[in-house]
Amino acid sequence: MIIISKMNNEVLLEIKGLHKEYENKKVLNNIDLEIHKGEVVVILGPSGCGKSTLLRCLNGLEPIQGGDIKLSGKSLTDKNVNWQEVRQKIGMVFQNYELFPHMTVIENILLGPTKVQKRDKNEVLEQAKQLLDRVGLLDRMDSYPRQLSGGQKQRIAIVRALCMNPEVMLFDEVTASLDPEMVREVLDVMLELAKQGMTMAIVTHEMNFAHAVADKIVFLDSGNICEVASPEEFFKNPKTERAQHFLNIFEY
Repeated sequence: MIIISKMNNEVLLEIKGLHKEYENKKVLNNIDLEIHKGEVVVILGPSGCGKSTLLRCLNGLEPIQGGDIKLSGKSLTDKNVNWQEVRQKIGMVFQNYELFPHMTVIENILLGPTKVQKRDKNEVLEQAKQLLDRVGLLDRMDSYPRQLSGGQKQRIAIVRALCMNPEVMLFDEVTASLDPEMVREVLDVMLELAKQGMTMAIVTHEMNFAHAVADKIVFLDSGNICEVASPEEFFKNPKTERAQHFLNIFEY
């Protein structure tokens, strides 16, 4: 296992020998990875290499055919695992927002904490307002998703996930469907989360952002981890020919 560890930092997510297949086609092959508390791991690689599938496995949205995933030392592959409870600890934000169109911004945000976690509505409302203020959208709390831009919707999706008080956040190409001018506003929110110590695993094609936000770069190709390195090492001196070719495509 290749590990870049942080001193005096506990392992929050541990992945050992993870194997994933679709109709006998290997999608993820013997994945070993550790994500430490407070660490930002950026997963890079060509389209179809298994990046999004890896995140979906970590969130229990895809079954695995082998290996183990542990959260704070507890296995998530046990058949008795309650994934509804686990997903409260492992938040995930997708590229297509997943907001309920018939509900206002604040109703979308309050739904999970009040219905699933059974938390006090006033307490959650106060937290939601603080988070909306941080992402510059407090004035849109009574708007409907159709009244928001793509960048605004994605920031709302991030706030909704954060209101569940997760231990780790997964971001799957959250800027992929945004117009270029909207990308920056979403990435700025994620950079701020990183500064505040949120544990994150991020799949992205934004190379400058990856370099700026990552503590660790994981490069996937054909379902295999080809490189694990610091952003400085990966972007200045990638070890594998495949990673070099990948960065050349992006002219990085």
